[in-house]
Amino acid sequence: MGVKELSARWLKARRALKKEDQVLGQKLVEMSKLHACEGFYALDDPLEAAVFSVLIELMWELERANLAKRKDSDCICSESS
Repeated sequence: MGVKELSARWLKARRALKKEDQVLGQKLVEMSKLHACEGFYALDDPLEAAVFSVLIELMWELERANLAKRKDSDCICSESS
């Protein structure tokens, strides 16, 4: 429940950001909720659970970007062969 309250505050806070940053603020709020249930079992602090959730999602985004980059380089290498 603490992560939901925290996310609601973050959602309000994003309105004070520049327009281009508001989109990222929204994404941050969404990321904070994704693993909230899992985080509550291991983490007592809602902020820690929310940040942990966001970090997991950022790591997945990096992983997907790296995978896409590798696929692109594989395609380029196979075309030049």
